[in-house]
Amino acid sequence: MRARQWARDLAMGARFALAGGREGWVRLLLTAVGVGLGVALLLLTTAVPNIASERSARQWARSDFGYEKGMPRADNTLLVGDANTTYHNRDIRGRELEPEGARAPLPPGVGKFPHPGEMVVSPGLGRLLKSDDGKLLRERLPQHIVGTIGDSGLVGPAELAFYRGGDGLAHKLDSDHVARFDRFGYAEPSGLLTPILMLVMLVMLVVLLMPVVIFIATAVRFGGDRRDRRLAALRLVGSDSRMTRRIAAGEALTGVLLGLVFGVGFFLIGRQIAGSIELFGVSVFPSFLNPSPTLALLVAVAVPVAAVLVTLFALRGVVIEPLGVVRATRPPRRWLWWRLLLPLGGLGLLYPMVGQGGTTGNFNQYMVVGGVFLLLVGVTVLLPWIVEAVVARLNSGGVAWQLAVRRLQLSSGSAARMVNGIAVAVAGAIALQMLFSGIQNDYTTESKRDVRRVQMQMTVPSGMPLVSALHKFAETKGVSRVYAYSEGYLRDTRKEPSNLHTEVTVGDCASLRAVAMLPSCRDGDTFAVRSAPADDIDTPEMAQPGRTLYFDTSYKGSPQGEGAPWMVPQGIRQVQSRTDPTGTKRIGFLVTPGALPDAPAVSGQIYLRLDESVPDVRDLVRNTAVTIDPYNKPIMWASEVQSSQYTSIRTGLFVGAACVLALIGASLLVSQLEQLREHKKLLSSLVAFGARRRTLSLSVLWQAVIPIALGLLLASAIGLTLGAILLKMTDKSVRVDWASVLTMTGIGAGVALLVTLLSLLPLLRMMRPDGLRTE
Repeated sequence: MRARQWARDLAMGARFALAGGREGWVRLLLTAVGVGLGVALLLLTTAVPNIASERSARQWARSDFGYEKGMPRADNTLLVGDANTTYHNRDIRGRELEPEGARAPLPPGVGKFPHPGEMVVSPGLGRLLKSDDGKLLRERLPQHIVGTIGDSGLVGPAELAFYRGGDGLAHKLDSDHVARFDRFGYAEPSGLLTPILMLVMLVMLVVLLMPVVIFIATAVRFGGDRRDRRLAALRLVGSDSRMTRRIAAGEALTGVLLGLVFGVGFFLIGRQIAGSIELFGVSVFPSFLNPSPTLALLVAVAVPVAAVLVTLFALRGVVIEPLGVVRATRPPRRWLWWRLLLPLGGLGLLYPMVGQGGTTGNFNQYMVVGGVFLLLVGVTVLLPWIVEAVVARLNSGGVAWQLAVRRLQLSSGSAARMVNGIAVAVAGAIALQMLFSGIQNDYTTESKRDVRRVQMQMTVPSGMPLVSALHKFAETKGVSRVYAYSEGYLRDTRKEPSNLHTEVTVGDCASLRAVAMLPSCRDGDTFAVRSAPADDIDTPEMAQPGRTLYFDTSYKGSPQGEGAPWMVPQGIRQVQSRTDPTGTKRIGFLVTPGALPDAPAVSGQIYLRLDESVPDVRDLVRNTAVTIDPYNKPIMWASEVQSSQYTSIRTGLFVGAACVLALIGASLLVSQLEQLREHKKLLSSLVAFGARRRTLSLSVLWQAVIPIALGLLLASAIGLTLGAILLKMTDKSVRVDWASVLTMTGIGAGVALLVTLLSLLPLLRMMRPDGLRTE
């Protein structure tokens, strides 16, 4: 019987929502759009596991260079050369293919092997090569395009990739850049996250989803003033208070169900648009955005149920009488004590995990999610009390100020609800930024390279004259200095084993001065380093004039590792080493080319200093490098290197934050328009009585600025508290990056103010005397 009564009252509320005339349809549409935006983002969130799974599956399905060496040639083998490159700081995946038989495996997405001088490219790379922006890249990839890589061979529609035909790759099988395969794809490693990174993922999940949930709850309560008048009319015709609240819940449920339909539509539209968007280097195919059925069903059930509960909760303290609603008068004072219980409860859940940190930490996932959730919910419950307490003490000021303050005093709850989403997002962003800053050093390695002296490095292949490569780079536009070294090893016996080992560095005088303090230098000189690291005890004994040493050429496969002899010259001089651009001090011998013209050096290394004022200088260097060796790519130096897992999680945060920020802006604009529509007759009345439009516009602006300022202050306090407790959980010292805090706060304020300014145009249309017309 009770269930039947609930169903009857909810159905009556639905009829009121659908038969409310023009005003009712506008109110229903605003609710549906607000809920729909949130549902679309929730559906996108349910698709995240599938996005990660699909991208990973495609990445590993085309993977290579993961097998053991030594595979024999056969009818089903393929030679693959690593031809990766970088253009305008974007990575380009490249492979050179040379089939060795009729049954050689094709990479995913490729219909047939390109011949030498031909290549197949991804759609994104094809567009780039045809554009004016790809001029330098066309010089590096001059091959004729004969096809397009299919979707199955790409991890995203915007990925830059190519396969080109190879010739003579068998001669390079001994290198690390060419290998033989009989298939593509191999088992994906587990790649388990450390406990701290798992903690970051959990916090990110809560921080990104909380604003979405809050905006859905806010959209459900659109049209509160008009709803109160309708509910009073229902009381007048005989319904009791419980029935009236159920009818109100039915109205809200109708808007939410329509919002679910809108949300599915928004999601499908966004799903198609996603294929043409790239955020922070990440792009996805629309087919990747398939929500998890279980999670999608959970959203479809949870959102309507939450709408009914939110409506009933909102009406818990409202006395609906036949002649009006008590909420039309000054609202009762809000209590503070129970509002403080939520953030304190969140701290209580997180505090037991303080100090666990490190790779052995064991953070209870449920306590982490619950604690972060309660702290962020604390923003939403404390903000109405703070806004009410502050605006109650604001009186003096201009006309616009007084209108705004009076409006806030009468409806502080509505003003706080509009800002709640931004406040929660800012609080979560501040906490995450503090956490990222605190753990950054754990996932960042200092390279010790002197990026002021050298910015790029390249290995010159064995057998190529180092001088030739040096001249090519020296003639490249934007290269201001070239340091070139042939680097090898010496031992005291022709064959292994040997008791004494040291290094030998061959270079011109200008290059040697970068690694040692030379009193004078000319071609033909030889030097021994005497102030090398303390563990270099072999060089002094080996640097005896007239002693015969041997080059270690075992890396070339010489018989029994036999090395070519070299006699230490009589005129060798002792020099003091200095820290070279790599951040280390060299040991052993420093030799000019004239003293060792035919040195069997292990490898040639070239270090480049760039003139950063030259446009595209790095790509000019890469174009030169391709003419020297298409496989040994120049390495761009950096002062630090970050963990790929850490970088991926941070990129995911940026992508998610961008989506949430877009939702915040759109939902806030819908909320603002709904508020203006509610006050349309009031604004028209003021204009009719002579109030200036400028004054009313300023009052609307103040109505937005005051709650925003209070919300951001509260968000900063909660965010700093949450960030501090998270850092303590990871066993890190608490440090506040005030620049990041101000940035996060400024972004939140900017979004809110931008939405307010966008709402001024419809505000001016509403401030007309004809707005007093009624039906």
